[in-house]
Amino acid sequence: MDCKTASPSYVYFSELSKSQQPQGRPPFKILLAFSGLQHNLPKSRGYNMRVFECKEAARALLCASGSEDAPILRKVDPGVYEAQKCILDENLAKRAEHYFSEMKRVVKGREAWARGDLQELGQLISASGRSSIVNYECGSKEMIQLYEILLKAPGVLGARFSGAGFRGCCLAIVESDRAEEAAAYVGAEYERSQPELVSKIPADRRVLVCEPGDSAQVILQS
Repeated sequence: MDCKTASPSYVYFSELSKSQQPQGRPPFKILLAFSGLQHNLPKSRGYNMRVFECKEAARALLCASGSEDAPILRKVDPGVYEAQKCILDENLAKRAEHYFSEMKRVVKGREAWARGDLQELGQLISASGRSSIVNYECGSKEMIQLYEILLKAPGVLGARFSGAGFRGCCLAIVESDRAEEAAAYVGAEYERSQPELVSKIPADRRVLVCEPGDSAQVILQS
């Protein structure tokens, strides 16, 4: 989905890669690993502050370029960002770097998906997760632990938070034939790190192995 134009485009996973799999099955599965965190952190560390900082970064960059557009980072041309990013203070610079590097990862990820290149796609997903921690500075201690455990799991190609990283779960793409092994590894390692949190999650919901489904569809009514 192009957020500027609200126009969708359909990018199909490489037919060549699909045809090389037994019985045409996709070569990957999706892991959902639950942290056990269900409540937001204090507002001072929350997502709303990050949104505010992105607006302030956009305001500074647009002002420096002479633009009177609304302070939204998608209104900032990437060339303007590269030319003017030196004016941003440390926090705003990190937020803007996350946004613009994430834009690049989306484009590269789209291309990797179309080629069926799961290795590159996984690396981009993991880089997104790392930027969320380092540049966007979100994610609780527990969620970061879970993310790092996923990266070490056998067969995992890439991992990141499923959302802002303050609660909920992390997700990963994993080689199909190693999905169960990876799930067992993640469950055991996270329980070792956070036994109290894990004890509150039903055993059959701690790490889920999911099959990829069809993409989003446009439903037309006659």
